[in-house]
Amino acid sequence: MRDVLAAFVEELRSAGIPVSMVETLDAADALPHTDLSDRENLRATLGATLVKNPRHYRAFDVAFDVFFGGRRPFAEADPSPEGDHAGAGGGMDDDAFREAVIDALLSGDRDALRRLVGNAVDRYAGMQPGRPVGGRYYTYRVMRRLDADDLIMRLLAALAISDADSAIEDRIQREEVEAMVAGLRTDVDDEVTARLVEERGAEQVAQSRRIALLEDVDLMHATRMEIAEIERTVAPLARKLATRLSHRRRHGRKGRLDVRRTIRRSLGHGGVLLDPQFKPPRTSKPEIVVLCDVSGSMATFARFTLQLTYAISSELSKVRAFAFIDGLDEVTRFFGPHTDFADALMKMSSEASLVRRDGHSDYGRSFEEMVEGYADAIGPRTTLIITGDARNNYRPTGAHHLEHLARKARATFWLNPEPRRFWDTGDSVMSSYSPLCDRVEQVRTLRQLETFVEDAALSRSPQRQMVG
Repeated sequence: MRDVLAAFVEELRSAGIPVSMVETLDAADALPHTDLSDRENLRATLGATLVKNPRHYRAFDVAFDVFFGGRRPFAEADPSPEGDHAGAGGGMDDDAFREAVIDALLSGDRDALRRLVGNAVDRYAGMQPGRPVGGRYYTYRVMRRLDADDLIMRLLAALAISDADSAIEDRIQREEVEAMVAGLRTDVDDEVTARLVEERGAEQVAQSRRIALLEDVDLMHATRMEIAEIERTVAPLARKLATRLSHRRRHGRKGRLDVRRTIRRSLGHGGVLLDPQFKPPRTSKPEIVVLCDVSGSMATFARFTLQLTYAISSELSKVRAFAFIDGLDEVTRFFGPHTDFADALMKMSSEASLVRRDGHSDYGRSFEEMVEGYADAIGPRTTLIITGDARNNYRPTGAHHLEHLARKARATFWLNPEPRRFWDTGDSVMSSYSPLCDRVEQVRTLRQLETFVEDAALSRSPQRQMVG
């Protein structure tokens, strides 16, 4: 039992899901009190003890299905010989075999259905030892030969009630039938997975089935569904970043020690320093200025950057956002406290003045326009955050303009969504800008963005850093 659990925990960690030793021990303690023959009961127990973040449940389910999908490694061994499905429709033709599957689905006979599924995999999957084909393909082949649409029609005909002619009853019956066929597909996938695990080992199969955690999805190539999920995590990140920015001010809320007043107060106690006196704390509030490349190649990443800025604006009193392509414009006005973010993006794209020539990124010109038109936006309390790939289309870098801005700022950070190995290739001029920044980081995933928020040294560092 412990060996299986240890292997499963190791797979979760390999998939990026953090599992501590304490959580592993909790799972081990819970297993003796769990019905190990009940797959969903086992899933609930392991999920409750090993998974802390709801975003990780999808990856957890994939790993669980590999390790526990078609076999019960914690339970008693199956008394029936494995792979012996001769008594489950072995001599039937395809049509009669589908009728047997329908009868098993309608009767709810799980044992008969399990044997039929095993026979279906034997008949239709075409599995060959050592063949480098993923399990999903085998499942697809089986369900295609079983003809899922035909199964649905036959099941509906079998469940038809003479007087059930209302639309609601028809809908209920269709949903029941579709659930049956979906369950059949899951059973087939479990059987295929179990056979692959027996042949190749759970670790190898799990590695091939592994899916990226939400925090590891490439922000530059995220799907619409992934973008929607990621956007829901931005607001908590914004609050955390605002907390980091305000930390130094809160940490010194008592102010500096007032030596003169402290000594004067001690005279009433015979010179004993019983009541230290402090100077009033400084009330300066942190400020953020964001410069964001919103050109075509950076559009998706810019969306997250601007949303982060938008969310921060509700936490701090002074946040200004600037967008640029080959021209720069302040876009703070589009992101009010009660503005719909999607509407604000559309309005910005149509109304902001971001193109001066050909619509290709020009960092040098944009930095120059920032210095000439908005230099007053940056001061000693300002954290300057620049986002972009530094691909300047072989135009002048304008590094001296960035240097001017960085000298005025409290700290300057650059977030580059390109992989570190691509910096300074082609038209990338990242090395011209990185020495002028306090910190330069590769940020192309939510996990990297979270790391930046967690670890950003928000006061000017004596030694500037480049982090890949």
